Amino acid sequence: MTKIITICGPTGIGKTGFAIAMARELNTEIIGADSMQIYKYMDIGTAKPDDRERRLATHHLVDFLDPAQNFDAKQFTALADQVICDLAQQGRVPVVAGGTGLYIRALIHGLFRGKPVCSATLDKLNQTLEEEGGHALHTQLAQCDPEAAEKIHPNDGFRIVRALEVFLTTGVPISQCRQTHDFQSDRYQSLTFGLHMDRKLLYERINQRVEIMMEQGLLDEVKSLVSRGYSLDLKSMQSIGYRHMGMYLKGDVSLDEAVRLLKRDTSRYAKRQFTWFNKEKNLIWINSQDIEKAIETAKDFLR
Repeated sequence: MTKIITICGPTGIGKTGFAIAMARELNTEIIGADSMQIYKYMDIGTAKPDDRERRLATHHLVDFLDPAQNFDAKQFTALADQVICDLAQQGRVPVVAGGTGLYIRALIHGLFRGKPVCSATLDKLNQTLEEEGGHALHTQLAQCDPEAAEKIHPNDGFRIVRALEVFLTTGVPISQCRQTHDFQSDRYQSLTFGLHMDRKLLYERINQRVEIMMEQGLLDEVKSLVSRGYSLDLKSMQSIGYRHMGMYLKGDVSLDEAVRLLKRDTSRYAKRQFTWFNKEKNLIWINSQDIEKAIETAKDFLR
């Protein structure tokens, strides 16, 4: 089974620097596993690797997609598979790095279901998602499968639609299906590191990073996207940071309140990421400063 090295963890913990150090030491390249860093023109709010960082190590699946386009775990897996195959032919093992847990789980273990049971039902749900947003569907999911609704964020349209499609076409809650089937057997042999640090320190780092993003021009970045014709209602523009600046631009909140909410919601997101990764099998938790220890572990894994 093809080997990969995976680095995951919550937002703001230092995955980019950790992955670059690992990739340079192992003479390999990085596959981004972040559902927002894929988008062009969205640099500051996504903490995308900058030009200097991308010169230090080649990054794939970063900064390539138009913000108006949708992207999901299945598409991510297909593109990542190709990069992994190309690097394997060169005798290199890629470093997969990011905080989007569903992408990482789909890549290593496979998606729970690859094809819809009923295309018409799926199309209708996707139309509702586009017209009314994820919160409306999440309310519907909470009624038919409260266990799944509790685990899926209202903004995670892909997973909400999938869960509703399963229930509406089979009558069985997806939470029960997963108890029986879960994900497929492993697709890759992954050495998976989960980065951690003291929670209080992480939340302080997140608050500082938000301040830095504002100084770097996050608000101007969102204004620029709007001037390019990208609606604030787009899925990409409803993500953390962009949604908050959009609230200010629409006059819903003051700028100070938008920043406060951004800090709060980013910390909450980090907490959900910890919860997600805690459930991943064979994950090795490691302090975000212990890069040398991780590199030695990776070398042993590759030998």
